[in-house]
Amino acid sequence: MKRSEVTDKPAIDPYDDPTGGWGSVKSLVEKSAQEGLLASTVWTTLGHQNKADGYQCASCSWAKPAAPSPFEYCENGAKATMWEITPKRCDRAFFAKHRVSELLEWTDHELEKQGRLTTPMTYDASLDQYVPITWDDAFRDIGAKLNALDPKSVVFYVSGRAALEASHMWQLFARIYGSNNLPDSSNMCHESTSVGLPESIGSPVGTVTLDDLDVCDMMFFFGHNTGTNAPRLLNAVQAARKRGAPVITFNPLRERGLMRFKSPQNPIEMLSPSEGTKMSSDYYQVRVGGDIAAMTGIAKALFALDDAARVNGGARVLDTAFIAEHCHGFESFEAFVRDAEWEEIARCSGVPRDELEHVARVYSKAERVIANYGMGLTQHRHGIENVQMLCNLLLMRGMMGKAGAGISPIRGHSNVQGQRTVGITEKLDLIPHAKFEEFYGFTVPKEKGLDTVEACEGILDGSVKGFVCLGGNFSRAVPETERIEAGWRKMQLSVQISTKLNRNHLLACENTYILPCLGRLERDMQNGVAQTVSVEDSTACIHASIGRSEPASPELLSEAKIVAELAKAAVAGRSTVPWDEWVADYGQVRAAIERAYPADFKDFNRRLGTPGGFHRDIGACRREWRTKNGKANFLTPESFDVDPDIDTTARDVLKLITVRSNDQFNTTVYGYDDRLRGVKGTRMVILMNANDIRRLGLTDTDHVDLETHAGDGVTRRVENYRVHAWPLPEGNCAGYFPELNALIPLWHHSRRAHVPAAKSVPVRILKRRAA
Repeated sequence: MKRSEVTDKPAIDPYDDPTGGWGSVKSLVEKSAQEGLLASTVWTTLGHQNKADGYQCASCSWAKPAAPSPFEYCENGAKATMWEITPKRCDRAFFAKHRVSELLEWTDHELEKQGRLTTPMTYDASLDQYVPITWDDAFRDIGAKLNALDPKSVVFYVSGRAALEASHMWQLFARIYGSNNLPDSSNMCHESTSVGLPESIGSPVGTVTLDDLDVCDMMFFFGHNTGTNAPRLLNAVQAARKRGAPVITFNPLRERGLMRFKSPQNPIEMLSPSEGTKMSSDYYQVRVGGDIAAMTGIAKALFALDDAARVNGGARVLDTAFIAEHCHGFESFEAFVRDAEWEEIARCSGVPRDELEHVARVYSKAERVIANYGMGLTQHRHGIENVQMLCNLLLMRGMMGKAGAGISPIRGHSNVQGQRTVGITEKLDLIPHAKFEEFYGFTVPKEKGLDTVEACEGILDGSVKGFVCLGGNFSRAVPETERIEAGWRKMQLSVQISTKLNRNHLLACENTYILPCLGRLERDMQNGVAQTVSVEDSTACIHASIGRSEPASPELLSEAKIVAELAKAAVAGRSTVPWDEWVADYGQVRAAIERAYPADFKDFNRRLGTPGGFHRDIGACRREWRTKNGKANFLTPESFDVDPDIDTTARDVLKLITVRSNDQFNTTVYGYDDRLRGVKGTRMVILMNANDIRRLGLTDTDHVDLETHAGDGVTRRVENYRVHAWPLPEGNCAGYFPELNALIPLWHHSRRAHVPAAKSVPVRILKRRAA
């Protein structure tokens, strides 16, 4: 019997307290006790988190200030630290006790809860167990297996936690081997940004820094649960609210972080009986997929305000000088917006006309506006258009390339943005391939490699034969869970470089290896010299990260060391990359990165210790548009319909949003309580509008199955989920990632960016029959 995600008495109780506050403190105390950590160890370690002379958080990628507070971490960041420094060990003895077929019945939480991996292992099919293998034998065997495969059939995946140094080495290793198959975490979340922003403003990343947040006089938030996914940003939002800046939020779910917040970093506030700061001045529960419609409504109201100003001789609402000097495509965008009907805007967005006009009036009076957004915009079929429409709103009023204004995509994993900066990409035009060939004497493959969706397609059709993962839990993070797991087992090679056991490790194929690595918090000694690594945050600032903790096992190797040894085993003599010299001194890797990317990494080693990091060369920050036409572009969407090829009008079809709890980060689940939503003891819940529950003949707490409504002949189903009434728009429902990835068709993704459309999955809710 498969272990259940549901406790004996799961419950949902309203949570009315602010985000942060004593709820966060209590949760951390409980988590440290569960991990068996001494309080002194935890708080000493956390004292170095996100500091210039310490380690950078292994959780989210939000910016790190130059003058950090003594408690420069959030609840989830602290949990990530505890998860890594746990005294629990998943060692030889553990694997000797358990068969893989048994472990497959465990939940994600139970697997990772076993603690840190300590020893290189390989799967023995005759025993159905992992058995130890020496590092030398592992590298030799993997190198031989790689050289027996066609490089085009091998995927080199990178998790968002890998440092810049290891990531740069990884992509060189893959390309010397002959593969451009370099998908990463960005493919799953923000590739819509990486495709959309360059076309709009000539930058693949945002333009906002912490300095801008300090002086803005208004913020937008679209599709981001800040309280769970980037809680330290709440301090900047709170400061803006206290100086009177409006914060206008669009999100189908009312998330606590952007409703009320009490900063754990402020002792006076913590001791106050107040309910904390009201974070959103206006909060609109836009319908799933209704963001383009809502933004069109705001733009339409702006045009009306500008028309009135011209008639009455008032100050223009639009920044016409900026548009004339810096922009292209304004006329077609204006025609689209003016032609849009208010009735259709309100129907598609779920936000009434008068409320969108109110937003436009507030926006029209602001001088320095920041637009923050998350995967609620990017994980749609029209994710790119969502991102570009938000850019259009900012360009209308010149809110780009000046202090206190700009676009702010809030990335998730701690270095996912940085990996793209140093070469992790399947797209040849995004790397300096001619330089790599000149520097290291090899020929870079010239065909496009596989992204995440294409890699999954290759797993399903059998064309992908080998999968080498630098971190992550790939099979759980992607769509089509059951089909991907079945396909994975048919591959010839699976290599997992990891710190914790996860389900992907248990999908044993012909040759399967677990290679345990150092975590970011641990001392990385090479030839007796302590090494420093680097990461990039969401605001394109580069930071040093210095591990201080004792390694979980003397057998662990660093990411860079493992990459170098794999490369030496598989591609020895095929390039002049000095693998051993780079491992002995990571500063040499940084010098190589600077050589390849001189604009972004000028004086890399000298500037690495800069408090607050040093900022990459982002032209759009100074109104330099690195687009094909040298302009910032108004890009007009085709329509308001974010799911153009699925009929979602059927009475019993709802649009599902997958979400994360405040007790998880990405696929890592720390526990079964989602405090900020009041969910206790389970993750197997479906949150639905009360009217939809009644309409479908259900009652609150009924148990249901869910099936994807895709019309492609494939059955995708999850079973025994508990229904709960929740304040979200009619026709929408929500449940947890990664469990509900099983419902996402692989082809249901952003059309050009290939990001899985996890924020708009058409599903049917089926009541379970009584036993």
